[in-house]
This record gives sequence, C-alpha cells and structure tokens, in this order.
Amino acid sequence: MQTYGLIGKTLKHSFSADYFTKFFREENIAARYINYEIDDIGLIKKIAHDDEQLMGFNITIPYKQSVIPLLDSVSTSAAAIGAVNVVKIIRNGAKPLFEGHNTDYIGFTKSISPLLRPYHRKALILGSGGAARCAAYALEKKGIRPTIVSRKTELKTYDSLSADDYANNTVIVNCTPLGMYPHTDTCPPIDYSQLGEHHLCFDMVYNPDSTLFLRKSSARGAVTKNGLEMLYIQANESWKIWQQQTIAT
Repeated sequence: MQTYGLIGKTLKHSFSADYFTKFFREENIAARYINYEIDDIGLIKKIAHDDEQLMGFNITIPYKQSVIPLLDSVSTSAAAIGAVNVVKIIRNGAKPLFEGHNTDYIGFTKSISPLLRPYHRKALILGSGGAARCAAYALEKKGIRPTIVSRKTELKTYDSLSADDYANNTVIVNCTPLGMYPHTDTCPPIDYSQLGEHHLCFDMVYNPDSTLFLRKSSARGAVTKNGLEMLYIQANESWKIWQQQTIAT
C-alpha cells in the first residue's frame, strides 16, 4: 500500500491526515496518510528508507525552509519563494530522490484571485516566514506590490505603519499564526480603524473559520476570506504532483 504523509513538529490539529484519509476512502485508492512528528528534519531520509512505499509528503511548520538543502531538486516557484510544502519521492534508482514543490502558492493564488480588483495594487504581508514569502511571490505575479510587515526591525514594523500605508495597501494578508485555535483571542497588531470597504483582508489561518483579524476587518467594511479554500486547493495540487511527472510551477 502506498504511503503519503505530513512532516512537522506538532501535528495535533493538522488538516491533511483527515482530508487525505477521507479522499482515499471515497476514491477507493489503496493508500494511507500518516502524520510524522519529528524534532529533526534530517530524519526524512530515514523515514523514506524505512518505508519503501512512502511516495511523497507534505511539509509544515517549522520545516518548509530547512527541508530545502535536503532535496535533490526544487521547482521554480518553490526556489523563488524559498519554501517547500510538498515533496515527491522518486524511486527509480538505487536511492530515493526528493523533489520539492510549493502548492501553498497555487492555493493562495487561486483562492484570492476572484476577490482582487483593479484598485488592489499594493499589499501588506503580515509575517516574515515561508507563508509570507509565498503570498508575496503570488501577489507579485498578479502585479501587486507586497510589503512585508513584521516585528523584526530590519523589515517594515507594525508600529511604523502610517495612515498612508493603510490607504495605499488595500490588500492585507495575515501569514502569522495569530488567531489560530486555541489562541483565538489574538490577532495581528495593525490599526483596524484605518481599514475600509476597498480593503481585502485574507487570513491564511483556517481554524477558526472567522478569526479575530477577519472579524475586526469585516467590521470596518473590508472584504474578508480565510485560508480553508487555499488549504483544499494546495492539498489537491499535492496529489497531482505525487501522481504525475515533474510539474514546473
């Protein structure tokens, strides 16, 4: 039986295992999906060696960037973003080859695109990790100029955002875990009073459905969307990559 899985450090509330287990059952696919909680990303080679039926896996926090040096090849988009969330294992030779992709980028692009309007020319990306780079890359491909906002002093900080920043950057994407269950009373420290009906606020958090970030933004008239659809799309794209030849995305 073919094996697929999720690599991460803490996977108690992961979406992938339930999603793919249901998918395999409904599609009558003889495969299984396993959560691999590990403290060292270097263990992926041992995991692949121990289970010769492991054909691919998803990568989540905190390994989306640190996995890259361990891979044999990386897709164009994953290399540009600097983060991998899908690995395809190719077993045609003496040892397995690891091929990295980024389907978060595809999921985010397809999810946010229907909401974009001509006046959405600039964006604030809240956070500085792999998800933030994914959003920035996707928006740049759509012709929208992103600005990374973080607590780190070498980037634009939350405290430094001006009224003009909010007025000019009408797309705001939360790429931090703030507001994610069980810490649902938290949200990015932006000035929500500066938001209005021309703002589009996208939260990559999907649990809960309506985060404090989305509720505060919606209260100011902003269009809002959470990360659930993005998650479904990236999962479907993961399956396509595992089942097909190399896809340059």
